[in-house]
Formats: sequence, C-alpha cells, structure tokens
Amino acid sequence: MLNTARATHAIAVAPHHLASQSALAVMRDGGNAIEAMVAAAATIAVVYPHMNGIGGDSFWVILPPGGEPIAIDACGQAALGATIEAYRSRGLSAIPIRGPLAANTVAGTIGGWQAALDVAAELGGTMSLARLLRDAIGYAQDGVPVTLSQQNATAAKLPELAAQPGFTDTFLIDGALPLAGQRFVQPRMARTLGLLVRDGLDSFYRGELASTIAADLQTVGTLLAGADLAACHAQRKTPLHLAHSAGTVFNMTPPTQGAVSLAILGLLDRAGLAQVEADSADHVHLVVEATKRAFGLRDQFITDPAYMTVDPQSLLAPERLDVLAATIHLGEAAPWGAGKGPGDTIWMGTIDESGLAVSFIQSIYHEFGSGVVLPTTGINWQNRGASFSLDDDKLLALRPGKKPFHTLNPAAARLNDGRTMVYGTMGGDGQPQTQAAVFTRHVVFGQPLQTAVTAPRWLLGRTWGQSTDTLKLEQRFPSAVVEALAARGHDVEVLLPFDETMGHAGALVRHPDGMLEGASDPRSDGGVAGY
Repeated sequence: MLNTARATHAIAVAPHHLASQSALAVMRDGGNAIEAMVAAAATIAVVYPHMNGIGGDSFWVILPPGGEPIAIDACGQAALGATIEAYRSRGLSAIPIRGPLAANTVAGTIGGWQAALDVAAELGGTMSLARLLRDAIGYAQDGVPVTLSQQNATAAKLPELAAQPGFTDTFLIDGALPLAGQRFVQPRMARTLGLLVRDGLDSFYRGELASTIAADLQTVGTLLAGADLAACHAQRKTPLHLAHSAGTVFNMTPPTQGAVSLAILGLLDRAGLAQVEADSADHVHLVVEATKRAFGLRDQFITDPAYMTVDPQSLLAPERLDVLAATIHLGEAAPWGAGKGPGDTIWMGTIDESGLAVSFIQSIYHEFGSGVVLPTTGINWQNRGASFSLDDDKLLALRPGKKPFHTLNPAAARLNDGRTMVYGTMGGDGQPQTQAAVFTRHVVFGQPLQTAVTAPRWLLGRTWGQSTDTLKLEQRFPSAVVEALAARGHDVEVLLPFDETMGHAGALVRHPDGMLEGASDPRSDGGVAGY
C-alpha cells in the first residue's frame, strides 16, 4: 500500500476490510461516526476473532466537530472472588496466562458500545441497534473467509490452548486447523448478538443474557459471577492531553498507557527531533530513548486510577517532560530493562461528513485471550487480568473490583493548521512506539499518511507474538541505520521486511476544507473505506 486513500464525505479504517466497509455503510445510510464505529466494532469482533471480541475491553476517544473531546473507559473490573488468596490457595505464584483462572475480569466492551451510542444520540444519531449489528450477525451466521493472520495465530497457539474449555470446538474447522480462505462460522455468536439487539446492550450485564453468561462463566470454572457483571459500567471521561508544537494531542486515561504515548511525543518535541532526518538512525534512536523514559513513568505510576498516587495529567506537565528530555543523549542508548509484554488488539478510526472523529481500540489481551469460550454464548473471554500481580506490594497487585493495566490507547489530535487526526495500532509495548512513528513521520516530517504507516518500523520490548526485549527493526531499514543503532548500544534484532510483530496501524486525517485521508497497514488484512 503506497498511496493514501482520499474521500470527501466519510471515511473509515480497520485492520480487516469488512469492518471498515461496515462502518462506511452506516455513514452512507446517514449514521454518524460513532454509530459507524459500533458497527465496525461488532464486525471486527466476528471477522478477526483471534485479535479481539465481545469478551474483551475497549476504549474510545471522540473528537466532536466542536466542543471538548470525550473519552470512554470500557474496562471491566476484577471479580469479587479474584483475591490473591484465591490464587495462592491453589498453589499459584502468578496468575495463569490461559484458562479459566486467567478469565478474572469482566468484559467491558459492550458497555462501551452503549456509552458511545449515548454520545451519538446526543449528537443527533438515530440508527437502530439492529442496523448497526446487522453485518456482524450475518458474518457470524453465514461465515467469513479465514484470514492468513487467523490461520497462523491458531496454528501457533493451539498447543497451549487446545485444552481450554470450548477452544477447539470454536476455532478449529471440522477438527482441523483453519486455513486461509475457508469459511469460518460462529452460530452461537450470531445468537448472542441477536439477543443483544432484542434486549439491548445492557442485557450483557443485567438481564437474561447476563444470567446465561454468568452461568457459563461458572460452568467453565472462572472466578467471575453475575454480581461482577452487574457491577460493570462504562465511564465517560475527559481524555489526557499534550500541548505539542504541532497542536494538541489526546489519548486515553489510566488504566491505559495513554500517558506513555503522549509523553513520548512531548519528549521528542523537546529533544530536537525536528532537526534530524526522517527514518534515520537519529530518528529511531530518539524515539526509542523517549520510549524508555515514558515507560519509566508507566511502570512507576500507571494503574487503576482509583489506586494511583498522582494525577495522570500531571505526568505530562511541561516541567516534568523538560527534566526527562534533558536525560536523552543522541549518541548513546540508555540501559533498558523489560517491557509489559504482548497485546492482541485492534484499532479502528472513523470520520463523518460533519467532522466527528472517533479513535477506538478493542482487545482480549493475548491472542484468543484466555482461550476459554463460553459454551452457550460462544464468547471467547479475555485474559486481561493476567496482568495483575499476586505480590501485595506491587503497583499492579490484584484486588477485587480493581481495573487491570491496559496497553491499549486510542490517539487523536487537533493540529494547529486545522487538521483533525485519529490514529492507533495494536501491539502491547509497541502501541506507543508505532503511534510515535506514524505521528512524527506525518506531522513532524510531512510524509504522506500512507507512507507514514507503510514505512519500516521498530519496536523496543515485546509485543504480539514476541518474547524478547530487544530493539526489533524491520529488514527494510538500510544496513547503515541498523549498524548505527547497534553502535550506540542498542541490542538490535532484525525481523522480516513486513513483520506482523510491528502491529496493525492505521490513521485518518480531516483537512479544514473537509477533504479526508486514510491509511491502513499492509501488515494487516485491513483497508480504508470512504466516499
């Protein structure tokens, strides 16, 4: 993908082309960008099931054409029964990554859809839920072609997931690994989505469907119960913001690492990035060094905001960023420890004709989440709570009702020249770094939007499918860049030319005259849809 997509009325981007088409269809029918995103969120949950699902969490950043930005926190909390003692009494020193005991937090994303639709209605939205979920129900009932990404993820993870309740019945086809191009059907998911249309999205947490889900969760052996579902409510918030020389950048509040993504851009604004050459060793080095400092803030402070000791916006205070930026040295890599690990996620964006823009991210954490599929509803439950610690003194210590730390963070910006931008990516530790790559390439260096997404990327730490904490570079970087980074002390590892480890990024821009641009990631199955 070398050319930026352009449109005049509405535009959408997703890591699966069917999701971006679902969004565009809603906007063609008169729906706004938020309603379009709910349609895309439902579709992507069905057609990219290894990456996300309705058994996970989500976060929204919404930029109305006028007025203040809106954030929606749709993160589910830990079960009341999820205590440190509950795991210690089972002889566990850490929360399992897979299985029923990994499924220890409520899935919040459906509540987020409803909270977003409430905002959509305030902005004049009138689309019915039946219309918004129509594509997703059809794809679940009639099937969709398996992607190569799903094929590869299933093959790679089957050894650790085959024993989990419901996994093979759901994700294998006639008992065999799914192959790209085969029809993949999810009749139980079709019925569940149909019940949400009939009874409303709130029924996921309080109602007949909630009772069924709670019974399923108990049947498979999780610590979750009906009371946990009933206590889950998405929250409308004010997003974090960064004053950047190019404009104002927005991102999600804790428990996400949105502050990390903003801190990286703030540090780069102070560290002389604009004076170096785009995609040079200096460019990569500065972003990597800013990432290390921002990760230090994350690891010291970011958790459920109810447990934080500082105001998260204060982490972006100019004086704090000034001090950190002064520690960045162009010629030498700072010591580096370890990252937070992988993240299985999707990011999507929409902008409608009014200029309403949405940045959205939805996840079940690792590939296939906990690997536990609920028998009646067909919901694959997330394992986000595996990020909790069983050490009572740790920042991320497990507590009943506590929200888990999230690598997820949807980004948006209002630029000084009048442009609006939404952008994001999947990928654990890689999310803030890829966001920085896309933003700096397009906004700071003026690269075309698609070039900013397609160009070779880097990753410090771990992300989807990786377990090492090296500085990973795609093979398309010139050897001189690789050698220069190694000479500065970076532990460099070269990956494939287009490596899915780097995540699935995307971006949309609206110009002051209403013209729209979009870019999707050639590392994904995605596409831009516009008219």
